[in-house]
Amino acid sequence: MIKTTKGSALYALSTLLALVVSSQHLSAQETDLTNAPNTIGAGIARSFAEQIGAGQGDLMTPNSSVFLIGRDPFRSIARGRSLFQRKFTHAEGNGPRTGDGMGNLDRDGSIAAGMTDSCAACHGRPRGSAGVGGNVFTRPDSRDAPHLFGLGLVEMLADEITSDLRASRDRALMLAKRYNRTLRVRLRSKGISYGSIIARPDGTVNTSRVQGVDEDLRVRPFFAEGSTISIREFAAGAFNAEMGLEAYDPILQQAAAGSDVATPSGMQLSGSMDAIEAPPTVSELDDPDGDGVVNEIPTSIIDHMEFYLLNYFKPGIGRQTYASRRGKKLMQKIGCTQCHIPNLVIDHDRRVADIETRYDPSQQGFNHLLATATPLFEEVDDGSGFATIKRPLGGRFVVRNFYGDFKRHDLGPAFHERNFDGSMQTEFVTEPLWGVGTTAPYGHDGRSIDLHEVILRHGGEAQHSRRLYQRLAGNDQEAITAFLNTLVLFPPLDTASNLDPADPTVPGFPQKGHGSIKLSVLFNNPTIIE
Repeated sequence: MIKTTKGSALYALSTLLALVVSSQHLSAQETDLTNAPNTIGAGIARSFAEQIGAGQGDLMTPNSSVFLIGRDPFRSIARGRSLFQRKFTHAEGNGPRTGDGMGNLDRDGSIAAGMTDSCAACHGRPRGSAGVGGNVFTRPDSRDAPHLFGLGLVEMLADEITSDLRASRDRALMLAKRYNRTLRVRLRSKGISYGSIIARPDGTVNTSRVQGVDEDLRVRPFFAEGSTISIREFAAGAFNAEMGLEAYDPILQQAAAGSDVATPSGMQLSGSMDAIEAPPTVSELDDPDGDGVVNEIPTSIIDHMEFYLLNYFKPGIGRQTYASRRGKKLMQKIGCTQCHIPNLVIDHDRRVADIETRYDPSQQGFNHLLATATPLFEEVDDGSGFATIKRPLGGRFVVRNFYGDFKRHDLGPAFHERNFDGSMQTEFVTEPLWGVGTTAPYGHDGRSIDLHEVILRHGGEAQHSRRLYQRLAGNDQEAITAFLNTLVLFPPLDTASNLDPADPTVPGFPQKGHGSIKLSVLFNNPTIIE
């Protein structure tokens, strides 16, 4: 029986922002209160063992990751958030980095990755967000850590584009065989052209005219060069390369071995078609880094992290002016939006809620932003006696102000990048512009100090648009950067919501982050803490 009652909206609107942004006083990197208590109680309330819970489990195993994702999803999001901020200890397996920093960088760039103790060390600005801030030596000329706002939307869009492109290829092969003739088929998805293929009656495909993606037509949206498919692979890889924490994950293990599997967050990993990145350890008892700690990142931790990032906030929209509105039109006029496409549509949204964050001059808190939460799930009573299953509606969703195209492009020598083996990386996936106003410096390597300079750095496929930009009058160039500066990230803890507008008259403001709703509203139970 499916229940779609007012309770669904109330549950989402009264818990989502609280659990995502407020676990007592979480702000950025946080210690574990069970390890490092303090007078004001700042830090993560649960021990790591408590966050691991009952393991991955299932819908009938309380406090397992699958149980929480299915029946109490906003608690899973909150747990993922506190794991993201957690400062891991050596006793929990933190370090050493790959090969303890020794080995052949030609074969494994992670050997030179930064050694840190939390995700927020590289992705922590603005305060308390999954934002920007890190720079790592995984390439000779360094890489800047990108922000993770809207990461779930990125994963879903890339996966749907892949499905569309492959469906076009498969249909072309079917028709070529049926009619015994060679067919040239254009590849398009979500209004974006990815070139064309030639399908032959013998079942072979000429992919020489495919544009922006690999010959297998898989869009790989993560990392500047476009090398990773899923949030789950990204998380397991980062735990290992940046923190020396080795995840045991049978889901990634099965997919890497060629099986088709679904993650608890609903991502379909097609091991039969794609090269899925294997987890760093194949057993809970293995200790590949030799630090004496096994099962450093259990599967349930990967589950919560994946679900948290799937549902993470998308970037916001800052204050609009006459100049910024004019700049938006000028971007289209000079051709920027041919690659930086403003809006894209998801056909099947796997999230349980959306948060829209926009400038609101009536807000009295930091940044004059207001976040509005909308539930995207239905409740299903399975008769188990447990809480209802919160099932994503799986509806259509328009991703606005994205400004990307999920294609690799060659932007000329100024963007080319050396690899440790002496080869050159010449193509990079179009960087979505959402959030760009608060992510300086710019470029995958952080070499460009401001928006004007990074625009002038464009060449190659973007050379024509750059020249048109250079020919604009100074105030027109400033209008374009004014618009780009309205595409912002924000500190969740300090951003007012439709549930708890920031009030500077409240005692303790702003240190306690009164822009987020408090735990006292959760299920009318103030004891729920993650």
